[in-house]
Amino acid sequence: MTAATQFIDARVSRHIGTYSEAVAIPAGATQVVLSGTPGLRPDGTLPEHFAEEAEQASDNVCEALRCAGAQLSDIVQVRSRLTDRDDIDTYVKVRKDVISHRPAYVLAVVPQLIRPGLRLEIEATAVVTHTAAEQHE
Repeated sequence: MTAATQFIDARVSRHIGTYSEAVAIPAGATQVVLSGTPGLRPDGTLPEHFAEEAEQASDNVCEALRCAGAQLSDIVQVRSRLTDRDDIDTYVKVRKDVISHRPAYVLAVVPQLIRPGLRLEIEATAVVTHTAAEQHE
């Protein structure tokens, strides 16, 4: 049987937020690496309100994971960038509604993203562990 992904709590993160200091990935697991994912709608438009943009970015992450054979609970690391520190509380609320486990996490405020008007992008790494039966197929 393949070992499960381990989320490690070194007792520092709990003073800042809901994340793990480290994640141990088992041998034989499949890693799925997502590029910076903005909150653009499928038609390329950007929601007017930041909360909607954050929700759309989360939906886009879910869809990319699904296409790669993974799901939200497989995420082991999230790297998010915002362009306005005033949006941090809103983003954290949306994130907590979407991700209920404790992946490794970083949140940065940057002056601008690649496309003018974008206020958020989310990168993620997911790990899909395989059962012994799957490995022998």
